Amino acid sequence: MKPQKQPSPKPSPDNLTRREFLGGVIGTSLVASLAGPELLAAGKENDIPYRHLGRTGERVSLVGLGGYHIGVPSNEQEGIRIIRTALDSGINFLDNCWDYHGGDSEVRMGKALEDGYRKKAFLMTKIDGQTKKAAASQLDDSLRRLQTDHIDLLQFHEVIRPTDPERIFAPNGGMQAVLEAQKAGKVRYIGFTGHKSPDIHLKMLETATAHKSHFDAVQMPLNAMDAHYESFEKKVLPVLVKGEIGVLGMKPMGSGLLLQSKTLSPVECLHYAMNLPTSVVITGCESMENLQQALEAARSFKPFTAEQSAALLARTAKAARSGEFERYKTTHDFDGTYQNPQWLG
Repeated sequence: MKPQKQPSPKPSPDNLTRREFLGGVIGTSLVASLAGPELLAAGKENDIPYRHLGRTGERVSLVGLGGYHIGVPSNEQEGIRIIRTALDSGINFLDNCWDYHGGDSEVRMGKALEDGYRKKAFLMTKIDGQTKKAAASQLDDSLRRLQTDHIDLLQFHEVIRPTDPERIFAPNGGMQAVLEAQKAGKVRYIGFTGHKSPDIHLKMLETATAHKSHFDAVQMPLNAMDAHYESFEKKVLPVLVKGEIGVLGMKPMGSGLLLQSKTLSPVECLHYAMNLPTSVVITGCESMENLQQALEAARSFKPFTAEQSAALLARTAKAARSGEFERYKTTHDFDGTYQNPQWLG
C-alpha cells in the first residue's frame, strides 16, 4: 500500500522559498506601482518633487506636513517655525483636522499662515461631522482657526464604520453641508480619510458613485506593513489610480509603530510610500529634525526597481502578519470619534 501523500503546507513567508515569495510580492503588491510614480511627476520646487493631485490640476509636494504633530511641541512658536520652514523649503501640502489637540493644531497653523504664507500652501483639513449641522459648524470653526476664507481640500475624517458612508450621504447629511460650502467658495475640493478597513473605503467610493458624486482625493495608510495585512494598497489604491483620484498616503511609519518592529529605517518607510502612485505622503514632524529628515527623504527619493520593492517587503512580511504594528486597524486606540461619538453629530 502506497503511503498517503501529505497535503502541501499552506504558503506563508516562513515556508515559501525566497524566489517564490519575491515573485508573489512582485505580482501583487506592485499592481498599483506599475502605474508608475513617474506618471504623476509635476516638476520640483526647491528640489522637492511635486506630483499631480488626481484630476484636479493641482500640483502638490511629494511630502506633506501632518497637522496632528504640529500640536505636540509645548512651545507654540516651535510648531509655527516647523510649518514656515516646511513652506520655505518647498513643501506646499499641509494636513490638519478640526479635532487635533482640541483645535490647537489648526490655531497654530493659522498663525503660521499669516504674513503671506497662506499663498504658499495647499491647505487640507478634516471634519468629523456626518450630519449637515455638525459638518457646517466644524467647517466654520476650522476656517476661523486657520484664518482663511477657504480650504483647498476638505475631507471627512475617520470613515471607519460600515454605516459612515450612508450617514454622510443621507438627506441632511454631512455631504450636503460640504457641497453647499463648495458652492459658496469655502471649499475647493472634497475627499475622505480612514485607517480601519479597505472595504469601508471601497464602500464610501461606491456610495459616492450611487449618489452621482465624486471624490477628488482619498487618504489612507500606505506603508510596508499595510501591503501584507488588510491592505489599502492592494484593494483601494488601484481603484483610485483608475479613477484618477488623488492618493494621500498617511502613516508611512504607522504612527511610529513600524519603527518598533526594527525592520525598516524612517527613510525607508518614507521611500516605500513615495514609490507608490501617491500624490503626497503625509508625515508628522514634531521637531525640526523630523522635518529635515522628511525633506531629505523627498529630495533623495528614486523609484524602486521591482526587486528592491520586493526585497523590502520581504523584510516586513513576518512582523506584519497579525497587524501588531498597525493597531489603528485592529484596535480603537486611534479612533477619536469612537472615544468622542458626539463629534459625529
